[in-house]
Amino acid sequence: VPERPTLGNTDYAFEMAISNIRYGEGVTKEIGMDLQNLGARRVCLMTDKNLSKLPPVNTVLNSLAKYGINFQMYDNVCVEPTDQSFLDAIKFAKKGEFDAYVAVGGGSVIDTCKAANLYASSPTSEFLDYVNAPIGKGKPVTVPLKPLIAVPTTSGTGSETTGVAIFDFKELKVKTGIASRAIKPTLGIIDPLHTLSMPERIVANSGFDVLCHALESYTALPYNMRSPCPSNPINRPAYQGSNPVSDVWALHALRIVAKYLKRAIRNPEDREARANMHLASAFAGIGFGNAGVHLCHGMSYPISGLVKSYKPKDYNVDHSLVPHGLSVVLTSPAVFAFTAQIHPERHLEAAEILGADIRTARIKDAGFILADTLRKFLFDLNVDDGLAAIGYSKADIPALVKGTLPQERVTKLSPRPQTEEDLSALFEASMKLY
Repeated sequence: VPERPTLGNTDYAFEMAISNIRYGEGVTKEIGMDLQNLGARRVCLMTDKNLSKLPPVNTVLNSLAKYGINFQMYDNVCVEPTDQSFLDAIKFAKKGEFDAYVAVGGGSVIDTCKAANLYASSPTSEFLDYVNAPIGKGKPVTVPLKPLIAVPTTSGTGSETTGVAIFDFKELKVKTGIASRAIKPTLGIIDPLHTLSMPERIVANSGFDVLCHALESYTALPYNMRSPCPSNPINRPAYQGSNPVSDVWALHALRIVAKYLKRAIRNPEDREARANMHLASAFAGIGFGNAGVHLCHGMSYPISGLVKSYKPKDYNVDHSLVPHGLSVVLTSPAVFAFTAQIHPERHLEAAEILGADIRTARIKDAGFILADTLRKFLFDLNVDDGLAAIGYSKADIPALVKGTLPQERVTKLSPRPQTEEDLSALFEASMKLY
Protein backbone atom coordinates (compact mmCIF):
# COMPACT_ATOMS: atom_id res chain seq x y z
CA VAL A 1 0.00 0.00 0.00
CA PRO A 2 1.49 3.36 -0.96
CA GLU A 3 3.09 5.19 1.92
CA ARG A 4 0.91 8.24 2.10
CA PRO A 5 -0.82 10.06 4.90
CA THR A 6 -4.49 9.05 5.05
CA LEU A 7 -6.97 10.63 7.37
CA GLY A 8 -7.42 8.12 10.19
CA ASN A 9 -6.22 5.24 7.95
CA THR A 10 -8.97 5.56 5.31
CA ASP A 11 -8.92 3.67 2.00
CA TYR A 12 -7.36 5.20 -1.10
CA ALA A 13 -8.71 2.89 -3.82
CA PHE A 14 -11.87 1.18 -5.00
CA GLU A 15 -12.39 -1.89 -7.15
CA MET A 16 -15.15 -2.74 -9.64
CA ALA A 17 -16.31 -6.35 -9.71
CA ILE A 18 -19.37 -7.47 -11.67
CA SER A 19 -20.59 -10.62 -13.32
CA ASN A 20 -20.72 -10.88 -17.08
CA ILE A 21 -24.29 -10.08 -18.09
CA ARG A 22 -26.24 -10.95 -21.22
CA TYR A 23 -29.49 -9.18 -22.03
CA GLY A 24 -32.19 -9.90 -24.58
CA GLU A 25 -35.66 -11.35 -25.05
CA GLY A 26 -35.30 -15.12 -25.17
CA VAL A 27 -31.59 -15.39 -24.17
CA THR A 28 -32.53 -18.06 -21.60
CA LYS A 29 -32.68 -20.53 -24.51
CA GLU A 30 -28.88 -20.23 -24.83
CA ILE A 31 -28.14 -21.67 -21.39
CA GLY A 32 -27.67 -25.26 -22.61
CA MET A 33 -25.02 -24.05 -25.06
CA ASP A 34 -23.31 -22.04 -22.31
CA LEU A 35 -23.03 -25.15 -20.14
CA GLN A 36 -21.77 -27.15 -23.13
CA ASN A 37 -19.15 -24.46 -23.76
CA LEU A 38 -18.08 -24.73 -20.11
CA GLY A 39 -17.71 -28.52 -20.51
CA ALA A 40 -20.15 -29.03 -17.61
CA ARG A 41 -20.84 -32.69 -16.82
CA ARG A 42 -22.99 -32.46 -13.67
CA VAL A 43 -25.14 -29.36 -13.29
CA CYS A 44 -27.16 -28.26 -10.26
CA LEU A 45 -30.35 -26.37 -11.20
CA MET A 46 -31.75 -24.38 -8.26
CA THR A 47 -35.20 -22.77 -8.06
CA ASP A 48 -38.22 -22.66 -5.74
CA LYS A 49 -41.46 -24.67 -5.68
CA ASN A 50 -43.61 -21.91 -7.26
CA LEU A 51 -41.18 -21.16 -10.09
CA SER A 52 -40.55 -24.82 -10.88
CA LYS A 53 -43.99 -24.86 -12.54
CA LEU A 54 -43.59 -21.54 -14.44
CA PRO A 55 -42.24 -20.63 -17.91
CA PRO A 56 -38.73 -19.42 -16.87
CA VAL A 57 -37.77 -22.82 -15.40
CA ASN A 58 -39.48 -24.61 -18.28
CA THR A 59 -37.36 -22.67 -20.79
CA VAL A 60 -34.18 -23.65 -18.90
CA LEU A 61 -35.23 -27.32 -18.71
CA ASN A 62 -35.92 -27.37 -22.48
CA SER A 63 -32.51 -25.85 -23.20
CA LEU A 64 -30.72 -28.36 -20.92
CA ALA A 65 -32.56 -31.26 -22.63
CA LYS A 66 -31.84 -29.92 -26.13
CA TYR A 67 -28.09 -29.79 -25.49
CA GLY A 68 -27.91 -33.06 -23.53
CA ILE A 69 -26.87 -31.49 -20.21
CA ASN A 70 -26.87 -33.87 -17.23
CA PHE A 71 -28.44 -32.06 -14.27
CA GLN A 72 -30.18 -32.46 -10.92
CA MET A 73 -32.88 -30.03 -9.78
CA TYR A 74 -33.17 -28.57 -6.29
CA ASP A 75 -36.50 -26.74 -5.94
CA ASN A 76 -36.59 -26.41 -2.16
CA VAL A 77 -35.31 -22.83 -1.98
CA CYS A 78 -37.10 -20.78 0.69
CA VAL A 79 -38.38 -17.27 -0.17
CA GLU A 80 -36.40 -14.98 2.21
CA PRO A 81 -33.89 -17.79 3.00
CA THR A 82 -32.71 -18.76 6.50
CA ASP A 83 -29.48 -20.31 7.76
CA GLN A 84 -31.38 -23.65 7.84
CA SER A 85 -32.58 -23.36 4.24
CA PHE A 86 -29.02 -22.42 3.14
CA LEU A 87 -27.64 -25.47 4.97
CA ASP A 88 -30.18 -27.74 3.27
CA ALA A 89 -29.13 -26.46 -0.19
CA ILE A 90 -25.43 -26.76 0.77
CA LYS A 91 -25.97 -30.41 1.78
CA PHE A 92 -27.59 -31.10 -1.62
CA ALA A 93 -24.69 -29.38 -3.43
CA LYS A 94 -22.01 -31.28 -1.50
CA LYS A 95 -23.70 -34.61 -2.19
CA GLY A 96 -24.12 -33.87 -5.91
CA GLU A 97 -20.45 -33.02 -6.59
CA PHE A 98 -21.54 -30.58 -9.32
CA ASP A 99 -19.18 -28.83 -11.70
CA ALA A 100 -21.61 -25.97 -12.57
CA TYR A 101 -24.69 -24.29 -11.12
CA VAL A 102 -27.76 -22.61 -12.61
CA ALA A 103 -30.05 -20.46 -10.43
CA VAL A 104 -33.48 -19.52 -11.80
CA GLY A 105 -35.47 -17.15 -9.61
CA GLY A 106 -35.38 -13.98 -7.54
CA GLY A 107 -32.67 -12.95 -5.10
CA SER A 108 -33.60 -15.75 -2.68
CA VAL A 109 -32.79 -18.45 -5.24
CA ILE A 110 -29.65 -16.79 -6.60
CA ASP A 111 -28.30 -16.10 -3.08
CA THR A 112 -28.99 -19.69 -1.97
CA CYS A 113 -27.16 -20.99 -5.02
CA LYS A 114 -24.14 -18.73 -4.31
CA ALA A 115 -23.92 -20.15 -0.76
CA ALA A 116 -24.30 -23.76 -1.99
CA ASN A 117 -21.50 -23.23 -4.54
CA LEU A 118 -19.24 -21.62 -1.92
CA TYR A 119 -19.55 -24.30 0.79
CA ALA A 120 -19.51 -27.22 -1.66
CA SER A 121 -16.24 -25.75 -3.03
CA SER A 122 -14.88 -25.35 0.51
CA PRO A 123 -16.20 -28.55 2.17
CA THR A 124 -14.12 -28.33 5.35
CA SER A 125 -15.29 -24.79 6.22
CA GLU A 126 -17.71 -24.17 9.07
CA PHE A 127 -20.88 -22.29 8.08
CA LEU A 128 -19.97 -19.16 10.11
CA ASP A 129 -16.47 -18.93 8.57
CA TYR A 130 -17.68 -16.82 5.63
CA VAL A 131 -20.68 -15.11 7.26
CA ASN A 132 -20.21 -11.35 7.78
CA ALA A 133 -18.68 -10.18 11.06
CA PRO A 134 -19.70 -9.56 13.81
CA ILE A 135 -22.17 -12.48 13.48
CA GLY A 136 -19.74 -14.75 11.63
CA LYS A 137 -15.97 -14.71 11.12
CA GLY A 138 -16.05 -12.89 7.76
CA LYS A 139 -13.05 -14.82 6.40
CA PRO A 140 -11.89 -13.97 2.86
CA VAL A 141 -12.77 -16.59 0.23
CA THR A 142 -9.60 -18.10 -1.23
CA VAL A 143 -10.96 -21.35 -2.73
CA PRO A 144 -11.89 -21.52 -6.45
CA LEU A 145 -15.67 -21.80 -7.04
CA LYS A 146 -17.56 -23.55 -9.83
CA PRO A 147 -19.23 -21.53 -12.62
CA LEU A 148 -22.67 -20.20 -11.69
CA ILE A 149 -25.20 -18.91 -14.24
CA ALA A 150 -27.95 -16.77 -12.69
CA VAL A 151 -31.31 -16.21 -14.41
CA PRO A 152 -33.23 -13.51 -12.48
CA THR A 153 -37.04 -13.71 -12.69
CA THR A 154 -37.74 -10.56 -10.65
CA SER A 155 -36.58 -6.99 -11.20
CA GLY A 156 -35.20 -6.17 -7.78
CA THR A 157 -32.20 -7.64 -6.05
CA GLY A 158 -29.63 -7.36 -8.83
CA SER A 159 -28.22 -10.56 -7.27
CA GLU A 160 -27.10 -11.75 -10.73
CA THR A 161 -24.35 -9.08 -10.67
CA THR A 162 -23.21 -9.10 -7.01
CA GLY A 163 -21.04 -11.06 -4.61
CA VAL A 164 -23.57 -10.96 -1.78
CA ALA A 165 -25.88 -13.68 -0.37
CA ILE A 166 -28.41 -12.66 2.32
CA PHE A 167 -30.25 -14.91 4.79
CA ASP A 168 -32.21 -14.83 8.08
CA PHE A 169 -30.12 -16.07 11.01
CA LYS A 170 -32.98 -17.62 12.95
CA GLU A 171 -31.34 -17.97 16.36
CA LEU A 172 -30.59 -14.23 16.57
CA LYS A 173 -33.66 -13.13 14.57
CA VAL A 174 -31.50 -10.98 12.29
CA LYS A 175 -30.70 -10.95 8.62
CA THR A 176 -27.06 -11.20 7.70
CA GLY A 177 -25.13 -12.64 4.80
CA ILE A 178 -21.94 -13.48 3.01
CA ALA A 179 -20.20 -10.75 1.00
CA SER A 180 -17.27 -11.59 -1.25
CA ARG A 181 -16.41 -10.84 -4.87
CA ALA A 182 -15.54 -14.54 -5.20
CA ILE A 183 -19.19 -15.67 -4.98
CA LYS A 184 -20.62 -13.45 -7.74
CA PRO A 185 -22.19 -15.38 -10.63
CA THR A 186 -20.07 -16.11 -13.69
CA LEU A 187 -22.90 -14.96 -15.95
CA GLY A 188 -26.24 -13.21 -15.41
CA ILE A 189 -28.86 -14.02 -18.06
CA ILE A 190 -31.24 -11.04 -18.11
CA ASP A 191 -34.26 -12.10 -20.13
CA PRO A 192 -37.13 -9.58 -19.95
CA LEU A 193 -39.64 -12.27 -20.99
CA HIS A 194 -39.44 -13.58 -17.41
CA THR A 195 -40.88 -10.36 -16.00
CA LEU A 196 -44.20 -10.80 -17.78
CA SER A 197 -45.42 -13.45 -15.31
CA MET A 198 -44.76 -11.27 -12.21
CA PRO A 199 -47.85 -10.24 -10.19
CA GLU A 200 -48.42 -6.55 -9.39
CA ARG A 201 -47.16 -6.42 -5.78
CA ILE A 202 -44.06 -8.45 -6.61
CA VAL A 203 -43.26 -5.93 -9.36
CA ALA A 204 -43.81 -3.10 -6.85
CA ASN A 205 -41.77 -4.53 -3.97
CA SER A 206 -38.88 -5.66 -6.16
CA GLY A 207 -38.92 -2.21 -7.81
CA PHE A 208 -38.63 -0.55 -4.39
CA ASP A 209 -35.47 -2.59 -3.82
CA VAL A 210 -34.01 -1.15 -7.05
CA LEU A 211 -35.03 2.36 -5.93
CA CYS A 212 -33.27 1.99 -2.56
CA HIS A 213 -30.20 0.28 -4.04
CA ALA A 214 -29.73 3.30 -6.31
CA LEU A 215 -30.45 5.95 -3.65
CA GLU A 216 -28.35 4.32 -0.93
CA SER A 217 -25.31 3.59 -3.08
CA TYR A 218 -25.35 7.13 -4.52
CA THR A 219 -25.54 8.71 -1.03
CA ALA A 220 -23.19 6.22 0.73
CA LEU A 221 -20.00 7.30 2.51
CA PRO A 222 -17.37 7.98 -0.20
CA TYR A 223 -14.88 5.11 -0.65
CA ASN A 224 -11.91 7.29 0.37
CA MET A 225 -13.54 8.10 3.73
CA ARG A 226 -14.09 4.43 4.65
CA SER A 227 -11.72 2.94 7.18
CA PRO A 228 -9.69 0.92 7.82
CA CYS A 229 -7.55 0.84 4.71
CA PRO A 230 -7.02 -2.88 4.01
CA SER A 231 -3.50 -4.23 4.52
CA ASN A 232 -4.10 -6.66 1.62
CA PRO A 233 -6.46 -6.16 -1.36
CA ILE A 234 -8.26 -9.44 -0.58
CA ASN A 235 -9.58 -7.73 2.57
CA ARG A 236 -11.08 -4.75 0.69
CA PRO A 237 -14.82 -5.22 1.28
CA ALA A 238 -17.28 -5.82 -1.56
CA TYR A 239 -19.20 -2.79 -0.23
CA GLN A 240 -16.64 0.01 -0.48
CA GLY A 241 -18.63 3.25 -0.36
CA SER A 242 -19.78 5.54 -3.16
CA ASN A 243 -17.30 5.89 -6.00
CA PRO A 244 -17.25 7.47 -9.46
CA VAL A 245 -18.12 4.24 -11.34
CA SER A 246 -20.94 3.09 -9.05
CA ASP A 247 -22.39 6.62 -9.15
CA VAL A 248 -22.94 6.34 -12.91
CA TRP A 249 -24.88 3.07 -12.58
CA ALA A 250 -26.90 4.23 -9.56
CA LEU A 251 -28.06 7.45 -11.23
CA HIS A 252 -28.95 5.67 -14.44
CA ALA A 253 -30.96 3.05 -12.52
CA LEU A 254 -32.77 5.83 -10.62
CA ARG A 255 -33.77 7.55 -13.89
CA ILE A 256 -35.22 4.28 -15.22
CA VAL A 257 -37.16 3.71 -11.96
CA ALA A 258 -38.58 7.25 -12.16
CA LYS A 259 -39.71 6.70 -15.75
CA TYR A 260 -40.90 3.09 -15.73
CA LEU A 261 -41.69 1.66 -12.25
CA LYS A 262 -45.26 2.99 -12.01
CA ARG A 263 -45.99 1.82 -15.55
CA ALA A 264 -44.54 -1.66 -14.88
CA ILE A 265 -46.71 -2.05 -11.76
CA ARG A 266 -49.94 -0.75 -13.27
CA ASN A 267 -49.87 -2.57 -16.59
CA PRO A 268 -48.52 -6.13 -16.79
CA GLU A 269 -48.75 -5.91 -20.60
CA ASP A 270 -46.35 -2.92 -20.73
CA ARG A 271 -43.38 -4.85 -22.07
CA GLU A 272 -41.23 -1.74 -22.49
CA ALA A 273 -41.64 -0.78 -18.81
CA ARG A 274 -41.05 -4.31 -17.50
CA ALA A 275 -38.01 -4.84 -19.74
CA ASN A 276 -36.50 -1.54 -18.58
CA MET A 277 -37.07 -2.36 -14.90
CA HIS A 278 -35.31 -5.70 -15.47
CA LEU A 279 -32.29 -3.79 -16.77
CA ALA A 280 -32.53 -1.19 -13.98
CA SER A 281 -32.26 -4.00 -11.44
CA ALA A 282 -28.95 -5.11 -12.96
CA PHE A 283 -27.69 -1.51 -13.29
CA ALA A 284 -28.46 -0.78 -9.63
CA GLY A 285 -26.85 -4.13 -8.75
CA ILE A 286 -23.61 -3.04 -10.41
CA GLY A 287 -23.79 0.23 -8.46
CA PHE A 288 -24.59 -1.09 -4.99
CA GLY A 289 -22.64 -4.34 -5.47
CA ASN A 290 -19.50 -2.20 -5.32
CA ALA A 291 -20.57 0.91 -3.38
CA GLY A 292 -22.84 -0.83 -0.89
CA VAL A 293 -26.11 0.22 0.73
CA HIS A 294 -26.63 1.83 4.13
CA LEU A 295 -29.43 2.57 6.59
CA CYS A 296 -32.59 1.57 4.67
CA HIS A 297 -31.08 -1.89 4.20
CA GLY A 298 -29.51 -2.10 7.66
CA MET A 299 -32.87 -1.26 9.28
CA SER A 300 -34.82 -3.51 6.91
CA TYR A 301 -33.22 -6.71 8.17
CA PRO A 302 -34.90 -6.69 11.61
CA ILE A 303 -38.16 -5.47 9.99
CA SER A 304 -38.14 -8.69 7.95
CA GLY A 305 -36.68 -10.88 10.69
CA LEU A 306 -39.13 -9.91 13.47
CA VAL A 307 -42.29 -10.16 11.34
CA LYS A 308 -45.40 -11.13 13.32
CA SER A 309 -48.43 -11.94 11.20
CA TYR A 310 -48.11 -9.85 8.03
CA LYS A 311 -48.86 -11.71 4.82
CA PRO A 312 -48.32 -9.72 1.62
CA LYS A 313 -50.72 -9.76 -1.32
CA ASP A 314 -49.57 -11.71 -4.42
CA TYR A 315 -47.00 -13.83 -2.54
CA ASN A 316 -47.76 -17.54 -2.51
CA VAL A 317 -46.32 -18.34 0.95
CA ASP A 318 -47.68 -20.21 3.97
CA HIS A 319 -45.86 -18.11 6.58
CA SER A 320 -45.71 -14.46 7.70
CA LEU A 321 -43.39 -12.44 5.50
CA VAL A 322 -42.38 -8.82 4.90
CA PRO A 323 -41.05 -8.75 1.32
CA HIS A 324 -37.50 -7.39 1.22
CA GLY A 325 -38.26 -4.39 -1.03
CA LEU A 326 -41.13 -3.32 1.22
CA SER A 327 -39.05 -3.62 4.41
CA VAL A 328 -36.39 -1.42 2.78
CA VAL A 329 -38.59 1.33 1.34
CA LEU A 330 -40.77 1.97 4.42
CA THR A 331 -37.90 3.70 6.26
CA SER A 332 -36.61 5.59 3.20
CA PRO A 333 -38.33 8.97 3.85
CA ALA A 334 -36.99 9.08 7.43
CA VAL A 335 -33.53 7.82 6.44
CA PHE A 336 -32.88 10.34 3.66
CA ALA A 337 -34.20 13.22 5.76
CA PHE A 338 -31.55 12.13 8.32
CA THR A 339 -28.58 11.55 5.97
CA ALA A 340 -29.07 14.67 3.82
CA GLN A 341 -26.98 16.84 6.17
CA ILE A 342 -24.02 15.18 4.45
CA HIS A 343 -23.94 15.64 0.65
CA PRO A 344 -27.28 17.49 0.49
CA GLU A 345 -26.67 18.18 -3.21
CA ARG A 346 -26.80 14.44 -3.97
CA HIS A 347 -30.09 14.11 -2.09
CA LEU A 348 -31.52 17.08 -4.01
CA GLU A 349 -30.37 15.62 -7.34
CA ALA A 350 -32.12 12.32 -6.48
CA ALA A 351 -35.32 14.18 -5.57
CA GLU A 352 -35.24 16.00 -8.92
CA ILE A 353 -34.81 12.72 -10.84
CA LEU A 354 -37.85 11.35 -8.97
CA GLY A 355 -39.95 14.33 -10.05
CA ALA A 356 -39.43 17.12 -7.50
CA ASP A 357 -39.28 20.72 -8.71
CA ILE A 358 -36.05 21.99 -7.13
CA ARG A 359 -35.75 25.34 -8.94
CA THR A 360 -36.38 27.37 -5.77
CA ALA A 361 -35.18 24.70 -3.31
CA ARG A 362 -32.70 25.59 -0.58
CA ILE A 363 -29.82 23.16 -0.17
CA LYS A 364 -30.50 22.80 3.58
CA ASP A 365 -34.00 21.46 2.78
CA ALA A 366 -32.66 18.65 0.57
CA GLY A 367 -33.59 15.88 3.03
CA PHE A 368 -37.17 17.04 3.53
CA ILE A 369 -37.64 17.47 -0.23
CA LEU A 370 -36.38 13.95 -0.98
CA ALA A 371 -38.46 12.51 1.90
CA ASP A 372 -41.63 14.21 0.62
CA THR A 373 -40.93 13.07 -2.94
CA LEU A 374 -40.56 9.47 -1.73
CA ARG A 375 -43.76 9.67 0.35
CA LYS A 376 -45.73 10.89 -2.65
CA PHE A 377 -44.20 8.16 -4.83
CA LEU A 378 -45.19 5.44 -2.31
CA PHE A 379 -48.66 6.89 -1.72
CA ASP A 380 -49.36 6.83 -5.47
CA LEU A 381 -48.47 3.13 -5.48
CA ASN A 382 -50.73 2.13 -2.52
CA VAL A 383 -47.84 1.19 -0.25
CA ASP A 384 -48.76 0.25 3.35
CA ASP A 385 -48.82 3.30 5.62
CA GLY A 386 -45.56 2.72 7.47
CA LEU A 387 -44.36 0.08 9.93
CA ALA A 388 -47.60 0.29 11.95
CA ALA A 389 -49.52 -0.99 8.91
CA ILE A 390 -47.40 -4.16 8.75
CA GLY A 391 -47.83 -5.00 12.43
CA TYR A 392 -45.23 -2.99 14.39
CA SER A 393 -45.78 -0.52 17.23
CA LYS A 394 -43.59 1.78 19.34
CA ALA A 395 -43.15 -1.11 21.80
CA ASP A 396 -41.16 -2.96 19.09
CA ILE A 397 -38.63 -0.17 18.54
CA PRO A 398 -35.98 -1.46 21.04
CA ALA A 399 -36.01 -4.90 19.35
CA LEU A 400 -35.80 -3.30 15.89
CA VAL A 401 -32.81 -1.18 16.99
CA LYS A 402 -31.13 -4.23 18.54
CA GLY A 403 -31.56 -6.08 15.25
CA THR A 404 -30.00 -3.19 13.31
CA LEU A 405 -26.84 -2.93 15.46
CA PRO A 406 -25.12 -6.07 14.06
CA GLN A 407 -25.57 -4.78 10.48
CA GLU A 408 -22.30 -2.82 10.61
CA ARG A 409 -21.30 -3.98 7.15
CA VAL A 410 -23.96 -1.60 5.79
CA THR A 411 -24.76 0.87 8.60
CA LYS A 412 -21.13 2.04 8.67
CA LEU A 413 -21.57 3.14 5.04
CA SER A 414 -24.18 5.71 6.05
CA PRO A 415 -22.72 9.14 5.27
CA ARG A 416 -23.91 10.27 8.70
CA PRO A 417 -22.94 8.17 11.76
CA GLN A 418 -25.88 7.17 13.94
CA THR A 419 -26.42 6.41 17.63
CA GLU A 420 -28.97 3.98 19.08
CA GLU A 421 -31.13 7.03 19.84
CA ASP A 422 -30.94 8.09 16.18
CA LEU A 423 -32.05 4.61 15.07
CA SER A 424 -34.96 4.70 17.55
CA ALA A 425 -36.06 8.07 16.16
CA LEU A 426 -35.83 6.76 12.58
CA PHE A 427 -37.98 3.72 13.38
CA GLU A 428 -40.47 5.94 15.20
CA ALA A 429 -40.66 8.34 12.25
CA SER A 430 -41.30 5.35 9.94
CA MET A 431 -44.31 4.02 11.92
CA LYS A 432 -46.64 6.17 9.79
CA LEU A 433 -45.77 7.64 6.37
CA TYR A 434 -48.73 9.68 5.18
